[in-house]
Amino acid sequence: MPVMTYREALRTTLREELIRDDDVFLIGEEIGVFEGSYKITAGLLTEFGEKRVRDTPIAETGFVGAAIGAAMLGLRPVVEIMTINFSLLALDQIVNHAAKIYGMFGGQTSVPMVIRTPGGGGQQLGATHSQNIELYYAFVPGLKVVAPSTPADAKALLLAAIRDDDPVLFLENLALYNSSGEVPDDLGPAEIGRAAVTREGTDITIVGYSRMAAVAQQVADQLAGSGISAEVVDLRSLRPLDRDTIVASVRKTGCAVVAEDDWLTYGIGAEIAATISDGAFDYLDAPVRRVAAAEVPLPYAKPLEQAALPSADSLVTAVRETLAAVGRRR
Repeated sequence: MPVMTYREALRTTLREELIRDDDVFLIGEEIGVFEGSYKITAGLLTEFGEKRVRDTPIAETGFVGAAIGAAMLGLRPVVEIMTINFSLLALDQIVNHAAKIYGMFGGQTSVPMVIRTPGGGGQQLGATHSQNIELYYAFVPGLKVVAPSTPADAKALLLAAIRDDDPVLFLENLALYNSSGEVPDDLGPAEIGRAAVTREGTDITIVGYSRMAAVAQQVADQLAGSGISAEVVDLRSLRPLDRDTIVASVRKTGCAVVAEDDWLTYGIGAEIAATISDGAFDYLDAPVRRVAAAEVPLPYAKPLEQAALPSADSLVTAVRETLAAVGRRR
């Protein structure tokens, strides 16, 4: 089975979809001549030309709006916004137009577009370039929001997003671009809205997405060495949210820790905790514990930045404390 990086999985998928469907085109800042800030689109301008790989000015509102119009007329644009922080400049287009056009016009027109954008800290890019603000979009009906954590899921979910008739925000994390994993040649589109139990366990459920789903896998491996059986649920999709898989896992294990890269207050983890309370309250042996970033603008200094971000160590501590609270000490 081929092994590739997260970055290569995205590039390969974009190329395959450009070949498969003439209605697919790419649009964004520096994705053509410069081949993208993260080299996801390397070589695609040369292969497909300016009609299919469109460089834009630094004007997020403008090119996101242009993509919405193109999608309404039957094309399938894949927008690259250089960082999720810059998506704030196109918030009106995304939230008030892309998300609402289908419903406001009674289904007469759909908006089959994808917005790819990376986020996350740890790269010393400063507070305004290192945010995890996916909650802004997961909050909005009419949008679909996905966050793959592995190269295989990056391919499968990008295939699904491009072929979906609704607008999809496709979240990438800068820390994942060089991660590698197996990607089957015959891998097809994933089901948007379906979480994955990526490791079976019996003692505790760890729920995460994007980078923290990958960290959760590492932590589960580490805990297994001391006899703790952790089940890992990778959300993969933030809207729609697969509540059934989360609840089923916690009903089995009786304990849960939610790990997220964004801030704790009003975060994705709060929604997961509420979901567990609604669906598995009588099965819980301990309160749901949450691991998240410090509630500060992310510092630039590397030691402070690392201290502010959730880590494998902080997740291990949360798991052990949760189990200790119910007498499951190991």
